[in-house]
Amino acid sequence: MIFQDFQYSFWEVLEMGLYFVIVGYFFLLFFYFLFIRFRTSRKSYWLFFSLFFLCFGIARVFFIVYYFFAPELYTGTNGDDVVAFLMLNYRFATFFTWIGTACAVGVLGILLFPPDTQLEQTGEKRFSLKDWLKNKNNIRILLRISLIVIPIIIGILALILSDGLFMDPDFVGDYPDASLPSLITVNIFGWEYPLGRFLFNFIFMPSFLALIPFIFLYLAWKTFGVLRKSYALNAIGFILYFIGGRLLQGALDVAALPHVRAILPPLIILLALLILVIANNYEQLK
Repeated sequence: MIFQDFQYSFWEVLEMGLYFVIVGYFFLLFFYFLFIRFRTSRKSYWLFFSLFFLCFGIARVFFIVYYFFAPELYTGTNGDDVVAFLMLNYRFATFFTWIGTACAVGVLGILLFPPDTQLEQTGEKRFSLKDWLKNKNNIRILLRISLIVIPIIIGILALILSDGLFMDPDFVGDYPDASLPSLITVNIFGWEYPLGRFLFNFIFMPSFLALIPFIFLYLAWKTFGVLRKSYALNAIGFILYFIGGRLLQGALDVAALPHVRAILPPLIILLALLILVIANNYEQLK
C-alpha cells in the first residue's frame, strides 16, 4: 500500500482526517455555489464565491501534502528531492490561497462598487480618457479590477521568487544531506523567520484578513434586516476561517500541544464554513 511505510501518530491521523473533511466540504460548496446559485442567477457574486471555495480547497490539498506526506518521503539520502517537492507544494498552496483571496476581494468589489442600473447613452466619438473616467461604471470596474489584481500579483510572486525567501529554517537540520540555498531571513528580537514568509504571513495576509471582514462589517452597518445579518455572518465566518486556518495552525506547538493543534484549527475552519454557507443562503442575495 502507498501509505504502509508512513509513520503517523494518532493526533496526526486525526488532524489529517479533519483536513480531508474540510477539502471535501470546500469542493462541495464550490459545486453548490457554481451550479445552483450562479447557474440560476447568473450573478458574478456567486461565481466569485464558488471560485473562492475551489481555490482554497486546492490550496488545502497542497498544504496537506506539504505537512503530512512530503516529509515522510525522506529516507536520509534524498534530501534534495524531498526539499524540492516540499517547496513546490508550498508555492502552489500559497499561490492558490492568494487566488482564493482575490476571489473573496472580488466579492467585496461587487458589493462595494455595484454597476449603475442605467447606462449613459452617447453617440460615436473619439476615445477620451477624461470622458471615460467621468463614467461611474468605468470607475467602479477599474476599482474592482484593482482589488482583484493585487492578491493575484502576490500569488504569482510566491511562484517565482527564490526558495531562500520561503524555505523553513528547520530544513537545515531536518535534511542535512540536501543542498539548500542561502536562506534570506529576518531577525526580530532573536526570532529568525524567512523574509518571504514574514512578508506574506505577517504583512500582506493580515492586511487582507483585516480588509475582508471589516468591509463586510461596514456593509452590515450600512444596511438593515436580512442583508445586515448576512453581511455580519460573512464577517464572522471569514474571521473564524483565518483564525483557524492561518493563525492557530502556525502558532500552536506540535510537540507541546499535539491534541489541541490536531482538533482546534480544523474545527474552527469547519465552523467558519458553516457560517459562510448560512450567511449566503438568504433569499435576498439570490
